[in-house]
Amino acid sequence: MAIISSFSEFKLNKQLLTAIGDVGYSSPTEIQVKSIPAILGGNDLVGIAQTGTGKTAAYLLPLLMKLKYAQGSDPRGLVLAPTRELAIQIKSHCDQFAANTDLRVAALYGGTGMKPQIAQVEPGVDLIIATPGRFWDVYKSGAFASKQIKTVVLDEADRMMDMGFMPQLRKILELLPMKRQNLLFSATFPDKVRSLSQEFLDYPVRVEVTPQATTAETIKQVLYEVPNFKTKLNMLQHLLLDDHVQKAILFVKTKDTANNLWKFLSRKQVGEARVIHSNKDQNSRLKAIRDFTEDEVRILVTTDVSARGLDISMVTHVINFDVPVLYEDYVHRVGRTGRAKQEGTAITFATPAEVYHTRKIEELINLKIPTELMPKSVEVTETGYDEKQEMAREIDSQRKKEDPTFQGAFHEKKKKQQGRKKRR
Repeated sequence: MAIISSFSEFKLNKQLLTAIGDVGYSSPTEIQVKSIPAILGGNDLVGIAQTGTGKTAAYLLPLLMKLKYAQGSDPRGLVLAPTRELAIQIKSHCDQFAANTDLRVAALYGGTGMKPQIAQVEPGVDLIIATPGRFWDVYKSGAFASKQIKTVVLDEADRMMDMGFMPQLRKILELLPMKRQNLLFSATFPDKVRSLSQEFLDYPVRVEVTPQATTAETIKQVLYEVPNFKTKLNMLQHLLLDDHVQKAILFVKTKDTANNLWKFLSRKQVGEARVIHSNKDQNSRLKAIRDFTEDEVRILVTTDVSARGLDISMVTHVINFDVPVLYEDYVHRVGRTGRAKQEGTAITFATPAEVYHTRKIEELINLKIPTELMPKSVEVTETGYDEKQEMAREIDSQRKKEDPTFQGAFHEKKKKQQGRKKRR
C-alpha cells in the first residue's frame, strides 16, 4: 500500500485542496489517511480515534467532496454531535474547508432560539451539523425534508450514548433514506457504541489509529494524591503561579464547584479566568471560549459539558481538579492538550476517595499514571470532620463494589475490637 504524505494524493477537488492549504494543513494525519479513501469509496465506516488526531477533517473533507456544490433545497449530508460546543466547532472547521465552494452549511443546536435556525435552512441547505434534539425539532417544524440525506456522520458516538441520545438517534436514523452512507466516529468503543454500529451500519470499514481509550503520546500525565479539598486549592494556586502553565483548562465535577473555583482564582489573582457550564447562557459560553482561544484569558474552568466540544490549540495544561467518575471522560479531558502533535501536560488531583477512580482510569487507558509528591512549599491542611466522614462513606461504597460481602469500615473496626477482647 502506497504511503500518502500529501492531501493532493486524495481524490479531492481544487477548491478543497486550496482551502486545506489556506488553513495551514501540511500533511494528513493517520486517521485521515485511513478514512478519507474509504469514505470517498462509499463505504460505511467506524473510526476509533482519540481527540486531537484530526478526525473532524477525516470525515468533513470527503463529505464536502461528495456534496461538491449547492444543489436543491433539502440537505444531502448530516453530521450529528452530542453538544452545541462541538456542533459549533465542526461548523467552524466546515466553513474553512468549504470557503471556496457555494455549499450551504447550517448548524442547529439548543440554547438559542429556533426561529433563526429555521430561517437559515428554509431557503435551502446542503449540509446540516446538529445536536440530535435540535435537529429533530427543526425537522418537525417542516423547515426541510430528510429524503435527500445520503451521508450521515455520528461524531463522538460514545459521548452520545453516555448522554442518553439513543432514542433520539434511533428516531432520526429511521426517518433517513435506507440507502445512505453511515460514518461513526468515537474515541472509545464500549458495548453501547458497538451495538449502535451493528444496528445502523452495513459491513463498515473499521479504522483504529490507536488502541481505543488511549491518550496521546505527546501528553505528559501526572497524578498528585492530596488529602482534601483545601489542599487541592493550595496545590492549584502553586501550579498556576508557575509561568510554564501558559494556558490551562480546569475540569471539575459540578457547576457549583466550577463557580466557586472561578471565584477563588479571581481572588488569588493567578491570571484571567472564565467559567463555562450548562447553566451559563449560550452567548456567555461562546464569549468565554472565544476569549480563551484568542489568549485574552489564561484559565478556563469547566465541567465535562465541554470536555469534547473544545478544539483549541496551544493549551499547555489540563488540570483535573476532580477525578471523573465516567472514566472515558478522562481520555477526552486530557485530549484538550497535546493536540496536533504539540506537547502538553495533564495533571490530576486525587483525594483518598478518588484514588479508586484513578486506578480504574489506569485500567482503561492501559497506563500507570506517574504519581509525584506535592512540593514541600504547598500547605497541607487538616481534613475537616464532615469531609473525612464523606470520604469514608465513599471508600466504603467502593469496597462494597469490589467485594459484595464487605460490611463497612465500622463493622471491620468492631470485628477487630472483638478479636482483641477474645485474645485477652
